[in-house]
Amino acid sequence: MNHPASTVESRARRMRNALWGLFIGDALAMPAHWFYSLKNIRQQFDGGIRGYEAPPHPHPESFMMGMTYHPDVDTANRLGRRYDILHAHARFYDTSYSDLAIRSLERESEHGNRVPRLEDRFHYHHGLAAGENTLGAHLVRVLMRSVIRVGRYEPGDFIEEFVKHLTTPGENRDPYTEIYLRRWFENYSRGLPLHVCAELQRNVWSIGSHGGVIRPLVLAMLVDGTYQGLGFAIEHQCLTHRSENAASALGILVPLLNSLVRGADPVEAISSYARDIRTPQVSGEELFAAYREHGGPGNIPKDEMWQLHVRLNAAPYEVIQLASQHTEPEVIRRLFATACYPEHGLPLLLYLVMKHNLGVEASLLANANAGGDNVHRGMIMGLIAGASNDDLPNHLVEGLIDQKELKAEIDAFTDIALRGNAI
Repeated sequence: MNHPASTVESRARRMRNALWGLFIGDALAMPAHWFYSLKNIRQQFDGGIRGYEAPPHPHPESFMMGMTYHPDVDTANRLGRRYDILHAHARFYDTSYSDLAIRSLERESEHGNRVPRLEDRFHYHHGLAAGENTLGAHLVRVLMRSVIRVGRYEPGDFIEEFVKHLTTPGENRDPYTEIYLRRWFENYSRGLPLHVCAELQRNVWSIGSHGGVIRPLVLAMLVDGTYQGLGFAIEHQCLTHRSENAASALGILVPLLNSLVRGADPVEAISSYARDIRTPQVSGEELFAAYREHGGPGNIPKDEMWQLHVRLNAAPYEVIQLASQHTEPEVIRRLFATACYPEHGLPLLLYLVMKHNLGVEASLLANANAGGDNVHRGMIMGLIAGASNDDLPNHLVEGLIDQKELKAEIDAFTDIALRGNAI
């Protein structure tokens, strides 16, 4: 692989490839999102995902049906704040302003949560097409369009566009609305200022998720340097995720992505920054066992949940050694959980990139077939894999539903980043 010197041209190419990688990683993973059983993935997708696919129905492990969203409707109406972020998808949720369409419960699942009967297990991304992006990726586009329109990053403009995007009927085709969004808009409906609506990880553990890393990592590319890039990334993170674990992941990923965009050797950069990671003491196998034992993660006592996710090993993470000595079945789910938590997802995604020799298509397909929170993990992984390469597979770019619109936004965002003074 050719790694040219850090010139403006090469930085632009790496940045564009990183952004394309984000949208590719999202769309490839989407059909197997929240499949925790690797056996189910192989059965559902004829041995595994090999390219863009539409989400299947039914999703054998889906527990989206009945997820809660309880905004304060009276206060929101009095304040003139729009609270409906679900629109046509409200039928899937237990809300304070609509009726849940289906209430059937059947059995315990891989993740310990109860699920509806099989015919009622709608896919989290029900209705999306092959090559289409999820809401998480579209919120990256909201950020990019805000930067393009204003000519720089302006938090107030972003958060207003964030609210507008989610409260405008027809803007979002994706039924899956992450818990951080539901809790954010519940706080918003109660009259909190926009900059403090983000929920705390200490109150809702899933706030400490991959979703809190993606947009801040994209934003950090506006700065040609880690010092300010990390600061602005964490500020942006706190608009929607007040999470210690997301911030810890950004402490590794921002300097890593910055070095890759500037032309660093990917193997050296990834292995070097990986040594600052401390992997979880609780293995993926042990974490999922605890979830099943308690009948779902929501039933684990708060203090116990905290310890499950913040106890880390003391030794540096040697990702090259792991990739050379351990197979994917030994690592995926067994060593690192495939759930939404960065303390597992960050070492897992770097392992997959190294295991597949920095290949964009091979590593992102491996991530898709690992299941769990592969969509959000895949967006982060796409940034890293894309920035590690000078070329991308054209068929993956062309297979994205919004390819033309994405090209215009990626090019314009990159131009603003290269111009400087974008923060």
